[in-house]
Amino acid sequence: MAGAVLAVTALSGCMQDLGAGTVSRFLQAQPGAAAPDQAETQAVAPKADVAQDASPIITELATRQSVLTPGTPYAEVAAGVLAADARVAEAELHVAQLRAEAASKNWWPTISPRITLTSLGDLVADLVINQVLFDNGRKKAERELAKADVELAAVNLSESSNDRVYEGLVLYLQAEEGRAAADLYAQALKDMGQFEWVMNERVKGGVSDFSDLNVLKQKLADLRARDAAAREKTTRAVAELNAMSSVPLADLRGLRGMGAASSHQSLDVLRAQVERDRQLAQAKIARAAHLPGLSAGGSIRNGGEGISLSASTEQMLGVGTGASLQAIEATKITADRKVTEAEDISRRAIEADQRSIAALKRQAAEAEALTAQAKTNLDLFQRQYDAGTRQVMDVVSVYETFLRALEKQLDLTFRAARAELDAAKRLGVLADGAKI
Repeated sequence: MAGAVLAVTALSGCMQDLGAGTVSRFLQAQPGAAAPDQAETQAVAPKADVAQDASPIITELATRQSVLTPGTPYAEVAAGVLAADARVAEAELHVAQLRAEAASKNWWPTISPRITLTSLGDLVADLVINQVLFDNGRKKAERELAKADVELAAVNLSESSNDRVYEGLVLYLQAEEGRAAADLYAQALKDMGQFEWVMNERVKGGVSDFSDLNVLKQKLADLRARDAAAREKTTRAVAELNAMSSVPLADLRGLRGMGAASSHQSLDVLRAQVERDRQLAQAKIARAAHLPGLSAGGSIRNGGEGISLSASTEQMLGVGTGASLQAIEATKITADRKVTEAEDISRRAIEADQRSIAALKRQAAEAEALTAQAKTNLDLFQRQYDAGTRQVMDVVSVYETFLRALEKQLDLTFRAARAELDAAKRLGVLADGAKI
């Protein structure tokens, strides 16, 4: 068996002059000449060289830094939800890495048993050894496909982690918005309750009509319903957030923790690039299947007898072979165009995110100014009411205008915060790449 393995491996080492498609651990590029594009040039790189040949996609993912400022409520939410993650994508990445490691050794000879029954009723056992010498780049393409699978799993892991942080922060924003709305309606109920008391006393004294008191009671009932809905929203969001976190997060408060996003490509573009690499590797494998190849084999019979070597070629030709090869080449062009399309869509989406954030922040500032103006009008009507020149319902009407301004300001503030989360999620910078 040792002799057969040495003979087959020696044959693979002697195939240096066959050019592209040669499968050999010993084949090196000639001095002063570029390595062939589809040639099997060398074995897997030593561990010392792995860092130099690191995937640019994985390097890009690993260098992404989170825009969440450490020590802020956002960062604490992110840490809590990531700690409780099942990390299915991480397990899939590990599987892809093992497959890539196995594919990196596909240039070695294969050994398989073969048992046959002779006409005399005897069992003959052979150990068959096969070494691919020339395959038009198929083995190399298989390694490239396995590498692309690892990159795709890494992109999936980054997307999964960012999606989980995003979901946790969205729940946190819902809880904060519900708390802010509940505080707003609690103050409104207190103020409107005072108006109701005044109107009730005026009705008792016969100064005002009972219908005005009914209108105030209806307004109070509507405020109580809105207050209850805000509190229910907070309770539901906090319960769901705690369920997906490893630590309780109900005591966190504030909209602090978002920094400026760096100029990274979106995860959609990286996914398109990886899928292009996979399609190119698959196209090379399909192309190699239509072209002739060369392999050497040997067998060892029972007791070490019958050692032999053989060479064979495999070729798949048919009437439609030419069209098949043209379709494979067209696949490469299509894959490149998909990347270009993804980059175009990503640029537009990122620009739209930035414009949306700027517009919402501007609208929130305008709403704050309108709220201040409404408060000034309310104070003026209150002084006029105290002086006896305004009715209670006049003040109530102006107070409702002030309340609507507060509600709009609150809504725009949280919409702007949500837009910032959407933009960070698109870029994949809600979680540190090196940590995930």
